[in-house]
Amino acid sequence: MKSAFLAIGTGALFLLFSCGGNDQVSIGQKTTMVVNPVFDAGWVVKGEIIKAKFIVKNTGDYPLVIAEAKPSCSCTIASKPEDPIQPGKTGVIRANVDTGKTTLSIISKTVRIVANTEPGTTEVLIKARVRNK
Repeated sequence: MKSAFLAIGTGALFLLFSCGGNDQVSIGQKTTMVVNPVFDAGWVVKGEIIKAKFIVKNTGDYPLVIAEAKPSCSCTIASKPEDPIQPGKTGVIRANVDTGKTTLSIISKTVRIVANTEPGTTEVLIKARVRNK
Protein backbone atom coordinates (compact mmCIF):
# COMPACT_ATOMS: atom_id res chain seq x y z
CA MET A 1 0.00 0.00 0.00
CA LYS A 2 2.83 2.38 0.88
CA SER A 3 4.52 1.67 -2.45
CA ALA A 4 1.36 2.67 -4.30
CA PHE A 5 1.23 6.01 -2.46
CA LEU A 6 4.94 6.52 -3.10
CA ALA A 7 4.48 5.85 -6.83
CA ILE A 8 1.51 8.22 -7.07
CA GLY A 9 3.35 10.93 -5.13
CA THR A 10 6.49 10.56 -7.25
CA GLY A 11 4.41 10.75 -10.44
CA ALA A 12 2.64 13.88 -9.22
CA LEU A 13 5.94 15.56 -8.35
CA PHE A 14 7.37 14.60 -11.75
CA LEU A 15 4.38 16.19 -13.52
CA LEU A 16 4.57 19.27 -11.33
CA PHE A 17 8.24 19.92 -12.02
CA SER A 18 8.30 18.81 -15.66
CA CYS A 19 6.33 21.88 -16.78
CA GLY A 20 8.81 24.53 -17.83
CA GLY A 21 8.67 28.05 -19.15
CA ASN A 22 7.52 31.37 -17.78
CA ASP A 23 3.89 30.29 -17.45
CA GLN A 24 4.43 28.47 -14.17
CA VAL A 25 1.87 29.01 -11.47
CA SER A 26 2.74 28.76 -7.81
CA ILE A 27 0.25 27.57 -5.24
CA GLY A 28 -1.17 30.49 -3.26
CA GLN A 29 -0.87 33.13 -6.00
CA LYS A 30 -4.16 35.03 -6.06
CA THR A 31 -5.19 37.24 -8.95
CA THR A 32 -8.28 39.15 -10.04
CA MET A 33 -10.63 38.76 -12.97
CA VAL A 34 -13.43 40.61 -14.70
CA VAL A 35 -16.31 38.77 -16.35
CA ASN A 36 -19.70 40.00 -17.56
CA PRO A 37 -22.04 38.32 -15.05
CA VAL A 38 -25.12 37.91 -17.30
CA PHE A 39 -25.75 36.41 -20.73
CA ASP A 40 -29.27 37.28 -21.89
CA ALA A 41 -30.42 35.05 -24.78
CA GLY A 42 -33.76 36.86 -25.08
CA TRP A 43 -36.64 34.84 -26.59
CA VAL A 44 -35.79 31.29 -27.67
CA VAL A 45 -37.86 28.41 -29.02
CA LYS A 46 -38.17 25.31 -26.84
CA GLY A 47 -35.61 22.77 -28.03
CA GLU A 48 -33.10 25.42 -29.13
CA ILE A 49 -29.57 25.28 -27.70
CA ILE A 50 -28.49 28.54 -26.07
CA LYS A 51 -24.77 29.09 -26.70
CA ALA A 52 -23.55 31.48 -24.01
CA LYS A 53 -20.05 32.90 -24.05
CA PHE A 54 -18.40 34.66 -21.10
CA ILE A 55 -15.15 36.56 -21.72
CA VAL A 56 -12.89 36.38 -18.67
CA LYS A 57 -10.10 38.95 -18.34
CA ASN A 58 -7.21 38.49 -15.94
CA THR A 59 -6.81 41.90 -14.29
CA GLY A 60 -4.26 40.79 -11.72
CA ASP A 61 -0.52 40.21 -11.54
CA TYR A 62 -0.44 36.40 -11.64
CA PRO A 63 -1.74 33.79 -14.11
CA LEU A 64 -5.46 33.10 -13.70
CA VAL A 65 -6.20 29.40 -13.29
CA ILE A 66 -9.83 28.41 -13.73
CA ALA A 67 -10.18 25.13 -11.89
CA GLU A 68 -13.85 24.51 -12.60
CA ALA A 69 -16.84 25.86 -14.49
CA LYS A 70 -19.78 23.99 -12.97
CA PRO A 71 -23.34 24.42 -14.27
CA SER A 72 -26.33 24.50 -11.93
CA CYS A 73 -28.30 21.78 -13.71
CA SER A 74 -28.08 18.88 -16.13
CA CYS A 75 -29.55 20.90 -19.00
CA THR A 76 -26.37 23.02 -19.11
CA ILE A 77 -22.87 22.00 -20.20
CA ALA A 78 -19.94 24.33 -19.51
CA SER A 79 -16.32 24.41 -20.68
CA LYS A 80 -13.37 26.46 -19.46
CA PRO A 81 -9.87 27.37 -20.64
CA GLU A 82 -7.43 24.57 -19.83
CA ASP A 83 -4.33 26.77 -19.76
CA PRO A 84 -3.71 29.62 -17.31
CA ILE A 85 -4.79 33.06 -18.54
CA GLN A 86 -1.81 35.41 -18.32
CA PRO A 87 -2.14 38.90 -16.74
CA GLY A 88 -3.89 41.31 -19.12
CA LYS A 89 -5.13 38.48 -21.38
CA THR A 90 -8.59 36.99 -21.85
CA GLY A 91 -10.12 33.54 -22.01
CA VAL A 92 -13.60 32.21 -22.76
CA ILE A 93 -16.01 30.16 -20.69
CA ARG A 94 -18.72 28.61 -22.84
CA ALA A 95 -22.02 27.22 -21.63
CA ASN A 96 -24.71 25.52 -23.70
CA VAL A 97 -28.25 25.28 -22.34
CA ASP A 98 -30.59 22.68 -23.87
CA THR A 99 -33.98 24.39 -23.70
CA GLY A 100 -35.63 21.11 -24.65
CA LYS A 101 -35.01 20.09 -21.03
CA THR A 102 -36.52 23.26 -19.54
CA THR A 103 -40.02 24.61 -18.99
CA LEU A 104 -41.87 27.20 -21.07
CA SER A 105 -41.09 30.27 -19.00
CA ILE A 106 -38.31 32.57 -17.96
CA ILE A 107 -35.24 30.47 -17.20
CA SER A 108 -32.15 31.35 -15.17
CA LYS A 109 -29.20 28.98 -15.25
CA THR A 110 -25.95 29.62 -13.42
CA VAL A 111 -22.37 28.52 -13.94
CA ARG A 112 -20.06 28.60 -10.91
CA ILE A 113 -16.47 29.54 -11.77
CA VAL A 114 -13.80 28.36 -9.33
CA ALA A 115 -10.45 30.11 -9.76
CA ASN A 116 -7.39 31.40 -7.92
CA THR A 117 -9.15 34.67 -7.11
CA GLU A 118 -10.49 36.24 -3.94
CA PRO A 119 -13.28 35.23 -3.49
CA GLY A 120 -12.52 31.86 -5.03
CA THR A 121 -15.92 31.43 -6.70
CA THR A 122 -17.86 33.63 -9.09
CA GLU A 123 -21.28 32.88 -10.55
CA VAL A 124 -22.42 33.92 -14.00
CA LEU A 125 -26.03 33.78 -15.16
CA ILE A 126 -27.66 32.66 -18.40
CA LYS A 127 -31.22 33.85 -18.79
CA ALA A 128 -33.83 33.48 -21.51
CA ARG A 129 -37.55 33.30 -22.20
CA VAL A 130 -38.55 29.94 -23.63
CA ARG A 131 -41.64 29.72 -25.86
CA ASN A 132 -43.27 27.25 -28.24
CA LYS A 133 -42.68 27.59 -31.98
